[in-house]
Amino acid sequence: MTVRSALVLFLLVSPALAAEPPPVPRIESVVPSPRQPQETDPATIWYDDFNGPEKAYTESSGGPDEKESYGGGGKSVRCLYEQGQRGKGNRKVFFGDAPTGKVVRKGEKFDDVYWRIYVKHQPGWTGGPAKMSRATSIVSPRWNQAMIAHVWGSTDRLTLDPASGVRGGDVVTRQYNDFASLRWLGNKPAAQFPIHSAAESGWWVCVESRAKLNTPGRKDGLNQLWIDGRLEAERKNLDWRGSYAGHGVNAVFLEAYWNEGSPVTQSRWYDNFIISTKPIGPVTCPPIPVLIRTAWPGPGPTPAWEAQLSADPEGRTVVWQSRPQTSDRVCADARAGAFSGPLAGKTALAAGATYFCRIRQQAGGTWSDWSRWHQPFVAEGR
Repeated sequence: MTVRSALVLFLLVSPALAAEPPPVPRIESVVPSPRQPQETDPATIWYDDFNGPEKAYTESSGGPDEKESYGGGGKSVRCLYEQGQRGKGNRKVFFGDAPTGKVVRKGEKFDDVYWRIYVKHQPGWTGGPAKMSRATSIVSPRWNQAMIAHVWGSTDRLTLDPASGVRGGDVVTRQYNDFASLRWLGNKPAAQFPIHSAAESGWWVCVESRAKLNTPGRKDGLNQLWIDGRLEAERKNLDWRGSYAGHGVNAVFLEAYWNEGSPVTQSRWYDNFIISTKPIGPVTCPPIPVLIRTAWPGPGPTPAWEAQLSADPEGRTVVWQSRPQTSDRVCADARAGAFSGPLAGKTALAAGATYFCRIRQQAGGTWSDWSRWHQPFVAEGR
């Protein structure tokens, strides 16, 4: 028997070695605590988990969708993209010193604002929509703007594209999206995380942004973007508003707009929308959290899978390892797995700490690769 014939025979009698590894799953979401700390935090400008009753936005379209939500219970905003269409699913919040709209925290002035949403693209998502969100400074009922902090699509990724509507101390824009009058401050580099790729579709991703206005007359503004708990893009030393000090950041918009239109009919969803004057971060969950995996795309029942939790985003400190699971959820406790590292011998996660997840699955006797560390959450105090 030749060496080649022996190899073919070996593969035929060893299907596990010949099998392709299954696709790499993700932790779709983690069941959040019933009450999130931002609901009562005085730093919070706006909070909406979309579970109702519906809040009074200045403008809104799309949703709420009762079939999709972070943590598997509640509602979200559905952004529907019919083939060739530009999408529906927007929310516009006005606050502080906004001169128009349904204004919350009316009369206050905000020069440093964070906003966070969770985003889920349907499994097999195709293409890159242009718009996701923006913070802006509206200076009149005509909606002309002193600055805009765009969170926009760049192929399969997101990028920041800050712009100024000020020259010296004067606002030069005359209407909303007066692009010809804007001074663009730089849209590179883009984020590294491919949020619009098919590989990263089907699970909820935390997207947080920050717009810090410059001190009037100085170039010390800041624009930042975190995705899945990591700083992905940053613009420093920005001159958002020259010496203008008439209005601060006073509106945040969630958007669905796709300039060229979607190549296929598909949906994505927004959930857990917060605007704040301080960093927001991921959701808070019980110290014994429930992890939900992404749906198994193949035939038959959900295959065996394993999950791990780490106290850092690189996985240097693994604190919990599950045993193989076959349902779509696992409770991260001492019955379903084992605590390790600094939590060895414990029965729950440490209060106030942030944890990251990873997961793999087995099909046809072959394990997939581990996912990247993702889906961060904060363990609430006990």
